[in-house]
Amino acid sequence: MKTFGSDNQVRITTKYKIDELSESVDNEVEQTLYQGLVAGGFLNNVTYEDFAENYRTSSQKVGPTISDDIKKDALIAITIALIAIFLYIMVRFSNWKYGLGGVISLAHDTIITLGVFSMFHGFLPFSLEINQAFIAAILTVIGYSINDSVIVYDRIREYIHIHPRRDLKVNMDDAMNHTLRRTLNTSLTTLVVLIIIFIFGGENIRGFIFALLVGIGIGTYSSVFVASPIVYEATKQVKKLVRKKA
Repeated sequence: MKTFGSDNQVRITTKYKIDELSESVDNEVEQTLYQGLVAGGFLNNVTYEDFAENYRTSSQKVGPTISDDIKKDALIAITIALIAIFLYIMVRFSNWKYGLGGVISLAHDTIITLGVFSMFHGFLPFSLEINQAFIAAILTVIGYSINDSVIVYDRIREYIHIHPRRDLKVNMDDAMNHTLRRTLNTSLTTLVVLIIIFIFGGENIRGFIFALLVGIGIGTYSSVFVASPIVYEATKQVKKLVRKKA
């Protein structure tokens, strides 16, 4: 049971008879819920009919079939997004290593956001359920994070073009240093807006905004410290393989 919306509203989630699909099971669950609330002293002098009509705001059942569909659709959506982004980055920079760095960086952001949700589920006073809103937040984070990576990649390509004889590590280091302030400023302004929405936006979207806060914060870090180093390491490994074959 968690406070949901105003102080006099709660959301109650239960697995009671979740696997039963008979027509009468929903009514039985609501009857059991009503009896539990009466026994707990939450409802005094309230009939079941009054409870169902005036106290119960909504009721929803998410069965295993719906859960599996949500999980499958989420995996398909994220996989397609990652493949499309990899191809776009590879074509734009004419180098598959940039695509690899971008995709691994996005996977890093997604996994950490999922981990934070799992870690704090049941501890924070708002919903951290894995639902359609969470999937939308993950896809939003993916789009935002890859934008930061593209900005860094553009500057790296520019420095390599200007200083072709200089060591790759030096070019990449200078490029990341020159884009760091812009990356931090962009992310900071976004996070300020998200924090304001998180505080004043209401209970319904708090889990969604929390996912964006975590994802964008991690995405800012990964664009500089994950995506670019992977490009550098992949380039080094490819050069070593070429030298061995030669």
